[in-house]
Amino acid sequence: MRLERVLRLAVLFFVGYLALSLVAGVFVAEGTIHPGRRLVSTKDEMQAEEMAHSHDSEVADIHIAARDGATLSAWTIRPRSSNGTAVILLHGLSDNRLGMIGYAELLLGHGFSVLMPDARAHGVSGGKLATYGLLESEDIHRWFDWLQQNQHPGCIFGFAESMGAAQLLQSLQTEPHFCAVAAESPFSSFREIAYDRVGQFFDTGPWLGRTILRPVVEFAFGYARWKYKMNFEQVSPETIVANTKVPVMLIHGRNDSNIPIRHSRRIAADNPKLILWEVPATDHCGAISTSRQEFEQRLIRWFDSHS
Repeated sequence: MRLERVLRLAVLFFVGYLALSLVAGVFVAEGTIHPGRRLVSTKDEMQAEEMAHSHDSEVADIHIAARDGATLSAWTIRPRSSNGTAVILLHGLSDNRLGMIGYAELLLGHGFSVLMPDARAHGVSGGKLATYGLLESEDIHRWFDWLQQNQHPGCIFGFAESMGAAQLLQSLQTEPHFCAVAAESPFSSFREIAYDRVGQFFDTGPWLGRTILRPVVEFAFGYARWKYKMNFEQVSPETIVANTKVPVMLIHGRNDSNIPIRHSRRIAADNPKLILWEVPATDHCGAISTSRQEFEQRLIRWFDSHS
C-alpha cells in the first residue's frame, strides 16, 4: 500500500511538473517571439540628422518590402566624401536603428556609407514576429540588394551586435556576397542561448536549462513550431559560419554576462579562418566603450583589408 502511494505521488508530481513546464514553455516562447518594441521617435530622427550634418553627410529614410509583405524601414547615411563602400548596421533585441548610431558615427568618420535598418518587429519596421534569423536572413539579403541597386558601392560590409550579430551571421547563407562582416557578442545557436536564458532567470549557468528545466526549453521550441511554423532549431550561426566563404571577425567581451563568450568560441572553433578578438574586462557589446581606440583600429583595418 505504501509503495502504491509513493508511486501515485510520483506520477502526480511528474504530471504536474510537465504541466508547469508546458505553461512556462508557452510563456517563454510568446515573450521571445514578441519582444518589446522601441519606436523611432522624432527626437531619434533629429539626433541622426544632427550627427549626419556634423559629418558632412546626408541622411534619408527608406522603406522596402520583405518577402512576406512586411514593410521594413531604415536610415541610409552617405558622406559627401565617401570611400565608395557601405556598411549594414544591425541592432540588438528590443532596440531600434538608433542603437547603432555610435558605430555609424565612427564609420562615417572614415568615409563609409551606412545603412541602419530596424529589424522586423522592432522600431517602425513591420512584421509581427521576431524570428532571430529565420526571416531576418532574407530581410538582410533584400537590404543588400537595395544598396547594390541604389548606391552601387564597391564593397558592402556588415557590422552588428547581439541579436543583430547572430542575424548577420545567419544571413551569410542567403547573402554570400558581403566583402567581410564583423559581429559583436553573437549567440552560437538559438538552442544554446535558450539554455543560458533559463539559467539566467534563476541566476545559474546553462546547466539548468540542459537538465532540470530542459522540458521548458523543449516545449517552447515545440510551441513555436506548432503555432507559428517557426523551427528555431535552424537558427545556428555556428553552422552557417562553419561553411561560409565570407571573411568573419568576431568581437566578444570576456565578462559578457548576457551572451557568454563561449558562444563566440564555439563559432570560431568550426572556422579556422575566422578572427576572434576577446576583449578583456568588457561586458555585453561594450568593446567600443572599454577599448574604443583598439576597436576602431581593428574594425577599420578589417574592412579595409577586404575592400
